[in-house]
Amino acid sequence: MPPSKKAASAAATNFTVVMGTDDARMKEAALKLSREQTPPDAGDFGVDIIEGIAESAEHCGQIVRRVLDALQTLPFFGGEKLVWLKNANFLADSVVGRSNAAVEGIEAIIDYVEKQLPPDVKFLLSASQVDKRRSAYKRLTKLADVRVFDKPDTSKTGWEDEVIPLVERRARELGVSFENEALEMLVQLAGEDTRQLDSEVEKLSLYTDGRRVTVDDVRLLVPLNRAGVVFELGNALGKRDLRRALELVRTLIYQGQNAIGILLAAIVPRVRGMLLAADLMQRHPRLPRNGYPAFSSFLDKLPEHETAHLPRKKDGSGLNVYPIFLALGETQRFTAAELRLALQACLDANLKLVTSSIEPQLVLERLLVGILTKSGKPVRQ
Repeated sequence: MPPSKKAASAAATNFTVVMGTDDARMKEAALKLSREQTPPDAGDFGVDIIEGIAESAEHCGQIVRRVLDALQTLPFFGGEKLVWLKNANFLADSVVGRSNAAVEGIEAIIDYVEKQLPPDVKFLLSASQVDKRRSAYKRLTKLADVRVFDKPDTSKTGWEDEVIPLVERRARELGVSFENEALEMLVQLAGEDTRQLDSEVEKLSLYTDGRRVTVDDVRLLVPLNRAGVVFELGNALGKRDLRRALELVRTLIYQGQNAIGILLAAIVPRVRGMLLAADLMQRHPRLPRNGYPAFSSFLDKLPEHETAHLPRKKDGSGLNVYPIFLALGETQRFTAAELRLALQACLDANLKLVTSSIEPQLVLERLLVGILTKSGKPVRQ
């Protein structure tokens, strides 16, 4: 039996799904929505919150029955009602999620919402992990107001562009401002974990007490993980600090990191970024350097043939030039010729790491000495 227009309309306006792998943001958004959708003066009869964490298939079946009962039970004194299936874990690709109780249960809930949800009942579903291959996911995206809060994929170029605005928003709430390099360092250290980012921003807020957060503040307070060491190695390259660069490479090798990974994750991107920055400044003397919005806007207005070689965001929607903006100041320590030779030396080092029996740490150390010494050309591998 097809859903009536009235029921379909109620589902479209009264059914909200909040999902995403970013657990902290997902839960924050779901809590905010639950407060907004709770009927005024609802009391104990206007809100039903059902915890959705199922420990077994049998438990999942019990949760599904509770949700259906709640959706069908109108408030005793009339008026509106909110039903919240909170933190449901049985939509995921897991042992419980693959059980018949889970697969059939969520379909039963969707069937009821689609065909019979009363206009006075609002249904909120929140879940971290959702198997997007299942038919239930496709039905949810068509039927409900779906809001997704996924963690950025840190393996893809430009993931920082998604995280930086979140940090800036939290910083504004706490009245904290960052130096550009300090903000990028914080994001590199904490990665896509918004819960840790929030914690680190709060810690920095207390420590700085109203003054601008510097790179030294971040270095002092935020733990230096692998990503942080990689980021610091890039900074050492930009500052032409050979001693620090060698120290960081030895730290990464000691931690068991692959030499090719170090080369491709830290050294090559920084050298390429500085070379691109040097090239842009040479070809466009009026290129804005004091603020990223002006810098980005200037590049967006250039003809496509002028920017075709620049990195783009993963969705192809625009240029991903924040790392190049940060490299503008670093390029003053190098000539364009030095940077071109440095990039060639990186390619030679990569070939040596793949094809020769030379100790990988020695290959990287020779490369850094060649790039960062100021007397002569970079050493060819």
